[in-house]
Amino acid sequence: MRALAIVHQRDAGAGVFADAVHAKGGSLDTWLRAEAPSPPSDPAAYDAVMVFGGAMHVDHEAEHPWLREQKALLRELLERDVPTLGVCLGGQLLAEAAGATPRRAREPEIGWHDVEITEEGAGDALFAPLAPSFNAFHWHSYEFPLPPGATPLARSAVCLQAFRAGRAVGIQFHAEVTAADAEAWIDDYRSDEDAVRTGVDPDALRRRTRAAIGAWNDIGRAFCGRFLDGVYP
Repeated sequence: MRALAIVHQRDAGAGVFADAVHAKGGSLDTWLRAEAPSPPSDPAAYDAVMVFGGAMHVDHEAEHPWLREQKALLRELLERDVPTLGVCLGGQLLAEAAGATPRRAREPEIGWHDVEITEEGAGDALFAPLAPSFNAFHWHSYEFPLPPGATPLARSAVCLQAFRAGRAVGIQFHAEVTAADAEAWIDDYRSDEDAVRTGVDPDALRRRTRAAIGAWNDIGRAFCGRFLDGVYP
């Protein structure tokens, strides 16, 4: 198995999803999209593509022109039925490629928040093991509406948390995040104006994360493993 990780910033990479790829005996190529205009190989030739988060937003094309090309690439992957998993910003980009219009959420979700599996998600091989609900690590101010024809798989009190469109899956929560990356985000929380505005307590968030991240990483590895097993034939 060959998988591609499309990474938008160095502290928001494949994380524990890389462990899942390697546990399957697969190889994982990383494309630092904001730094390198060309991928290591044709993305459509991979067995799976995973697209991750970043501090930029889905509508920040003026500041990050490569976002337009990213959306075009994801549309191509959808058309060619390449198994694709989008996380946070990656999920928003995937949703837009599938025909939705991501937008600012009514409030940010930063830290640990409950996610409920939908009725459709409870019958989905990727999400059924998480039913009826789970507590997840989040860091986002935007949300994705459900793309036309897609299936809603999970929701939080704030927004849609997961959808399926063919062999593509978008999630809003950070199932991939490592302890080190979570610590880096918390240390740098002042760079996120929404985190400052909403009064994120970095010390409390750090304590909560340190207590929960081990079990969360086990969930993330298993989640990615199920995705790689090809649960969408």
